[in-house]
Amino acid sequence: MSSLDIRMELCRYANKTVANKLVVGPGGNISAKFEGKMYLSPSGFALDEIEPEQWVEVDIESGAITDNGLRPSSEVLMHLYAYRANPNIGAIVHTHPPYCIAFTLVEQELPVMFPDQAALVGKTAYIPYVLPTTDKLADALLEKVNSASSILLGNHGLVTTGRNLREAYYRTEVVEESAKIFLIATAIKKPKALTDEEYEEIASLESEAYRIQLLQKMK
Repeated sequence: MSSLDIRMELCRYANKTVANKLVVGPGGNISAKFEGKMYLSPSGFALDEIEPEQWVEVDIESGAITDNGLRPSSEVLMHLYAYRANPNIGAIVHTHPPYCIAFTLVEQELPVMFPDQAALVGKTAYIPYVLPTTDKLADALLEKVNSASSILLGNHGLVTTGRNLREAYYRTEVVEESAKIFLIATAIKKPKALTDEEYEEIASLESEAYRIQLLQKMK
C-alpha cells in the first residue's frame, strides 16, 4: 500500500459516489488516512473530476497541507477532528443523498429495519442542522464519531466512517437505502423496525461477520 494506491482508491469511490447520485455538482467530500496523513478532496471540484494527484495531502496532527497546494474541501475540519478523535477511522465519506436529506426534514431517528442495515451500519446517529463548513459542525460531529459509524446531518446530508474506503462507502449506500425504505413504508403505515433481540441475532450470525470482514479489506 502506498499514497498512490490511496489516491487511486479515492478516485474509484469518488466516481461511484457520483454515478450513484449520492452527490450532485461539486457537493460532498471524501478522504482516506495513510501514515499520519489524510488525502481529501479539493475544494470546488466535482468528485468525479478529481485526478489522483489532486487529492490534497494534509498532516492529521498539525493540519498543514503538505503537498500540491490545492485548497482542501471546506469541510476539512470535520475530517481532521474525526481522525484525531478515533484512530480506528481509516476513511470518511460525506455525501448529500436525497433520501437521507428528505428523511432529516421529517424525522431524526432512523430505525434499524432489515438485516443488511443491522450488519453493516447498526444504529445511525443524528445531528440537528448546523451551518456547514464551520468548526461548529466539526465539533458536533466530534461528539458522535466514537459511538456511530453513520451520522445523519439535519437538512444537509450524511457522514459515514469506516476502517477503509470500501466500508465507509457501502455504509453510505445502505443508509441511503434505509432512508428510502423508511419513507416509502411510512406512506402506507408506521414501519416495523427490528427489535433489539432481532438486531443482536443478526450481529451474532457467522455469515454476517464474514461479510463485515470482507468489507474491511481494501481491494
